[in-house]
Amino acid sequence: MKAAKKIFETARSEGRTFVLEHEAKDIMKAYGIPIPPYDTAVSADEAVEKSAAIGYPVVLKILSKDVLHKSDAGGVKINLKNDDEVRKAFGEIMENAKKYGEKQGIDVDLSRGVFISDFADMGTEVIVGVTRDPQFGHALMFGLGGIFVEVLKDVTFRLIPFTEMDAREMVGEIKAAKILEGVRGQAPRDVEALIEVMLCVSKMVSENPEISELDCNPTFLYEKGKGVLVVDARILIE
Repeated sequence: MKAAKKIFETARSEGRTFVLEHEAKDIMKAYGIPIPPYDTAVSADEAVEKSAAIGYPVVLKILSKDVLHKSDAGGVKINLKNDDEVRKAFGEIMENAKKYGEKQGIDVDLSRGVFISDFADMGTEVIVGVTRDPQFGHALMFGLGGIFVEVLKDVTFRLIPFTEMDAREMVGEIKAAKILEGVRGQAPRDVEALIEVMLCVSKMVSENPEISELDCNPTFLYEKGKGVLVVDARILIE
């Protein structure tokens, strides 16, 4: 898609190997992947105005080509419930980013301000990711999030591109698959919506082979019929 290509060209022209979060969300949106409402702001006043338009609570994150791991730089504030909290968070994020730059010996570019997003309701946390193997090419990874991926390494892979049947097999392959079917009084999760996201990611990477790594993490999966939301997205490029 032209929108994605243009974003990658901009990133490369600035010497970046990653796209900024609003750019990643723009790409996701172009490929029909469900994401929470979002916007950007370059001042505290603008952040307040746009947060109110999105609806509280919201999340604020630093937007800078010099900061890839936002949490490490103190560049993330979550569950902000009103104008005052947003105004305070904006100031703290900017200050934290400056201090981070001083520690790293760089002058952090703060001109893009912050990324603002709706603070999504928790669902069952899953991860959809992409890695690239020098020999075999791109592969999609799927698993439940949190402890399942961090400690148990309960994930499965398929080479891209793949079919709907492949996606269904992946969802059923992980050890924790029963959780998605509904256990201990929990309703079944919206597996159909999840499969659609996996297929959209496969299409995105097939059409944009310059993507070297991609993480939709966390992705919140809701009850059957209530969909899925990619809450956080990271895209690395060559």
